Amino acid sequence: MNLLMVGAGLSGAVIGRMMAEEGHDVTILDARDHIAGNCHTERDAETGVMVHVYGPHIFHTDDAEVWEYVNRYETFLPYKHQVRTTSQQQVFSLPINLHTINQYYRKTMRPDEARAFIEEVADKSITDPQTFEEQALRFVGPDIYEAFFKGYTMKQWGVSPTELPASILKRLPVRFSYDDNYFFHAYQGMPENGYTDMVERILDHPGITVKLSTRFTRDMAEAYDHVFYSGPLDGYFDYESGRLGYRTLDFEKFTETGDYQGCAVMNYGDVDVPYTRITEHKHFSPWEEHEGTVCYREFSRECGPDDIPYYPIRLMEEKAMLGTYVEKANAETGVTFVGRLGTYRYLDMDVTIREALDTGRAFLQHAADGTRMPAFAKPPL
Repeated sequence: MNLLMVGAGLSGAVIGRMMAEEGHDVTILDARDHIAGNCHTERDAETGVMVHVYGPHIFHTDDAEVWEYVNRYETFLPYKHQVRTTSQQQVFSLPINLHTINQYYRKTMRPDEARAFIEEVADKSITDPQTFEEQALRFVGPDIYEAFFKGYTMKQWGVSPTELPASILKRLPVRFSYDDNYFFHAYQGMPENGYTDMVERILDHPGITVKLSTRFTRDMAEAYDHVFYSGPLDGYFDYESGRLGYRTLDFEKFTETGDYQGCAVMNYGDVDVPYTRITEHKHFSPWEEHEGTVCYREFSRECGPDDIPYYPIRLMEEKAMLGTYVEKANAETGVTFVGRLGTYRYLDMDVTIREALDTGRAFLQHAADGTRMPAFAKPPL
């Protein structure tokens, strides 16, 4: 078959490689002038530091097949993600752990004592938390909520925590140990030569043609047997039912000599600090040594028509609109919507790759059976 992948990020690359290995002709388009989507990495010309151009991407997974897959195309070296936060003129470790709790309250509690203490300061009148704020007050109490969650969340999402669902906070752990490893997954690492190098190797197949700086239009689909679309779901339909809500990021890049902040990520929890965090990129490659250093101040805001969409908001208004677009997508033939933008879901890289592998296999099975491939291998709702 003659197949089109819209987007040269992880979804398009993984599905495209699978299709090419099965003997199909694959064309991959991307509107940008580079491959690898938002996990694109490149060397900074001034310092030589490997920079995560669209913000930090840390690879972590419990999926053994996905870990084996990425290591087939790139050597992943050990990396332990540790995050700090500056709040109320102090520096604390994240996620909230026993050291954070003892430091904040100036105590020396053991795990069982800290667990009992947090339960004591929590708002036990909240029995069924519905909002982000209620979830925080019920499980960590007002002090930790104010110091670590409230200001950061307001800056990140641009709304009061009373308007956000409790599910957002449920992803953030509280640990009653001194373990400050941000992720608990079995496999964690960073690509030795960056993500773009990895994606380039995935795309290195004679059956794959890559066309950059090329914007997809729906009439292009007529020349192909099937399209895998990883662009914005609403964009495929020319936003005819409105624009789905996203947050976008602005990066203020600066360079220094030496070590600027001593860690890869420093969050800023106080609402009067306009940025959410500073990332120092050489710490993402701890096996390298550089005299200079590259940092990004990260600002979150509402995504406009010409901005890069990062985080789907998925509040009630967006979910209603999403339902409309899902109906439109299900009525289409010859196209499958994939990835973060195509399914309007926040996806980590390992989940994106897992879903791409599953989608590719499902397509091959439908082709073998002579049945129709659905619009979504993983429905957005």
